[in-house]
Amino acid sequence: MILNIDNLSFSYDKTPVLSGVSLTAGKGEIVCLLGPNGSGKTTLLDCVLGFHRSYKGNISVCGKDILPLSRSELAKLVSYVPQFHTPTFPYTVREIVLMGRTSQSGLLGAPGKDDYEICDSAISRIGIEDFAQRPYTGLSGGERKLVLLARALAQQAPLIVLDEPTSSLDFKNELLFLEIITDLVRNDGITVLMATHALQHPLYFESEGVACQAVMLCKDKEIRKGKPGELITPETLLEGYGVRAAVCEIKGEEGKTVRTVAVLGSDF
Repeated sequence: MILNIDNLSFSYDKTPVLSGVSLTAGKGEIVCLLGPNGSGKTTLLDCVLGFHRSYKGNISVCGKDILPLSRSELAKLVSYVPQFHTPTFPYTVREIVLMGRTSQSGLLGAPGKDDYEICDSAISRIGIEDFAQRPYTGLSGGERKLVLLARALAQQAPLIVLDEPTSSLDFKNELLFLEIITDLVRNDGITVLMATHALQHPLYFESEGVACQAVMLCKDKEIRKGKPGELITPETLLEGYGVRAAVCEIKGEEGKTVRTVAVLGSDF
């Protein structure tokens, strides 16, 4: 088991945000965290990333309890693609991706030949060779997301955490990002924990045949889990989001069926 979260609870001061959350993810599996704003998705990610350490319960990655681990030790197990990233210096794309090797070489250690080879391999794997020498500050939002994914891949951690990874992307780059994630999970055995507001994302992964589970966090602290096609229904969307919606099936090329969600109205 790559990720195991057992009875996780967390509060900001005296305000509970997470209560009794349990989930697991194996090698080559995607877990999509769903739920309305304020339901605790980002808080859960921050606990897994070690940003919050005052939680109750247990989080382990590859069988190791993350609580006693140092930042560098945890970085060897978990990599991170944030929702927003503000560039502060015009490093080249290659230099940004190479920073993913810091957990292996240390903050003061110089990257070696192997680090550069892994960096260039990640750049090639994500398909960003054409702008590898451009300054990161000059890239579009979609290009930056691909660079951050390449940096996470260069880190060579078994678990990648994604926080709303397609929030600023257009349709084409959103699909490209999802295709790359699918490929990494299917062919590289990467495990992904992903928070998303896009209900079509877990349905897309399921239609692509990769192992995917959906976890819906609700403000009433109730947790719903299951395969995307079983969990994402008009009933659960009404209960979890307060919206009336339909889950539609669309026939694509070569008889492929894709599910998506159409919102019909609110229940406010």
